Amino acid sequence: MKNAVLAKRYAKALFAIGKEENALDEYAVSLSEFAAMVAGSPELVDALSNPLYPLDAREGIMKELVKAAGVSTMIGNFLRLLVQKRRADVLTDITEMFQVLVDQENNTCQGVVTSATEMSAGLQAKIQETLEKITGKRVTVTSKVDPSIIGGMIAKVGDLVMDGSIKTQLAVLKESIKGSE
Repeated sequence: MKNAVLAKRYAKALFAIGKEENALDEYAVSLSEFAAMVAGSPELVDALSNPLYPLDAREGIMKELVKAAGVSTMIGNFLRLLVQKRRADVLTDITEMFQVLVDQENNTCQGVVTSATEMSAGLQAKIQETLEKITGKRVTVTSKVDPSIIGGMIAKVGDLVMDGSIKTQLAVLKESIKGSE
């Protein structure tokens, strides 16, 4: 809960700056890529957020990471501020909240479609079109493959979940058979 409140506060501050600079999408991409890079390395997460390391050492690490990543000056300053304020451990939450704010601004939302096998580009486009009609927003669809669902697909957009998987249908059938005994 505490991290969510902090993440929202920092994300809103960066959002206000990004909107003023007309660079929301650029900031979202930079922040997302940087957060993924850091999250992909437990050693980096520890080096940036562990209070046992001196603050100047953590700041130095962030400075080098920012330089290596080639992010904009504003994002670099923001990331260094997170280390200075001992909030580097909230970077992933801030990134997610920032993306939510950008999506709201752009009238878009993120969707995940899980299927048993890889979907064709045509099918993915049809699914995206259908989700856009249902939500009334532009939907960015990410596809996942999960053979355990057997067939069909599961679409998630925000709080909306549409489960048309065979695995779920079989579970419902099983429960209805049990109930009729």
